[in-house]
Amino acid sequence: MEFIGPLLRRYSLKWIATIAALAVVAPCVAQAEALLVVEADTGKVLQADNATYPWYPASVTKIMTAYVTLKAVKEGRLSLDSLLTVSPVAASQSPSKMGFKPGTQVTVENALAMMMVKSANDMAVVLAEGVGDSIDGFSAQMNQAAQRLGMTQTSYVNPNGLPAEGQVTSARDLAILARAVIRELPEYEYFMHIPAIRFGRRVTNNFNHLIGRYPGADGFKTGFICASGYNLVGSATRNGKRLIAVVLGSSSGHQRAVKAAQLLERGFANNGLAWLRPSLGSVDNLVPIDASPPNLRDEMCGGKRKRPASDEDDDSMTMAANGASGGETAMSFFTAGLQPPMVKPSELLAAGPAAVEPMVVYTGPKKTGPALIAAIASDADKQATRRGKKSRVAAKKPNAVAEAKPDAKPEPKAAAKPAVRHAAAKPEAAKPAAAAFPAPAAPRPAKPKAAAKPKTEAKPAG
Repeated sequence: MEFIGPLLRRYSLKWIATIAALAVVAPCVAQAEALLVVEADTGKVLQADNATYPWYPASVTKIMTAYVTLKAVKEGRLSLDSLLTVSPVAASQSPSKMGFKPGTQVTVENALAMMMVKSANDMAVVLAEGVGDSIDGFSAQMNQAAQRLGMTQTSYVNPNGLPAEGQVTSARDLAILARAVIRELPEYEYFMHIPAIRFGRRVTNNFNHLIGRYPGADGFKTGFICASGYNLVGSATRNGKRLIAVVLGSSSGHQRAVKAAQLLERGFANNGLAWLRPSLGSVDNLVPIDASPPNLRDEMCGGKRKRPASDEDDDSMTMAANGASGGETAMSFFTAGLQPPMVKPSELLAAGPAAVEPMVVYTGPKKTGPALIAAIASDADKQATRRGKKSRVAAKKPNAVAEAKPDAKPEPKAAAKPAVRHAAAKPEAAKPAAAAFPAPAAPRPAKPKAAAKPKTEAKPAG
């Protein structure tokens, strides 16, 4: 029996490597969720769970809307100061939106900021009509860009991600798109990580809970419709290394951020343990799955929820109260030195975002100095007037029951839930470029007297 000890010592590292490999490539339990983390510069896949399973994109569609718009700016077809007009089609979009009346004008820059931070569906259509003349014309440009980038599982029907038959993507394709933004649009990449905007008196924080909470977070966009669940494309940079994480089909706005943080933590921590992990190749070489996207409507928007689900979901204390998820427990084995992390992702994200001066957005032409201050005050007055009108309407109907009335949109057909993992071979390297985030500031206007608050309306999915 003396040989057992040396034998165990001899093969201990081999067994550790085998366990690590199984954790990466073994099929996951049946669940409707897709996860992916890749290196931004090389495209190397660090983890892929259902990464090539088709998925409804929801508002992460707006990453492509921003990409196509900013490519047009870079090519000189329009500028960030170009004025665009809100059409009746744009004004009719379902929430989340800015709610401007038809005829209102906004600059490309302000429309982009409103779309990327507040996920404003009306601003996505304003940009689409400004760049492509119509939703259909712009969608054709989106699909051409997707084809050029190798996003073989992606098809676009509209610029905002509201439910539409045929609008589909995958975690793989979204990571490819995020890498393209980093490589091709470094001077405009700040639109992907604006922490907050201020319109009049109203401040809106980015729906991406990584921004301002997770150390090094620097992009991209969230999304939600009932059929897709909570989606997030996120990125972070640490010690000069940038990673991109994609989470599709999570159960809440906070949980998608926690899962993205888990992926990022695992990716950063495993830099020194690459020999333990099998090569998963390049994101471009992941093999697509021929299937229909899962439809999560019952889980996301069924009667069990206490309030209507939306991309603005701020279920920030749920994960913190419940403690670490199974993913965090598993992650502790694979972090640096096989030691558990000092701070769990759920704890990192439980607090509110870091205090920042929000980017000021406004209607009308580009303004600076006193003209900008006047524009902010004017938008604030319009907000107060709208609130006053709503209060008077609510006072006349004290027994009215508030209910969400979204535009009728076809929900995609249901499909089986995925339970697959994928892998493939090595990529070509491409270096990312960092972009500075400009933080325009302006004095806050005097706060008017508060108007009586009307009954709140439940927000529709989308």
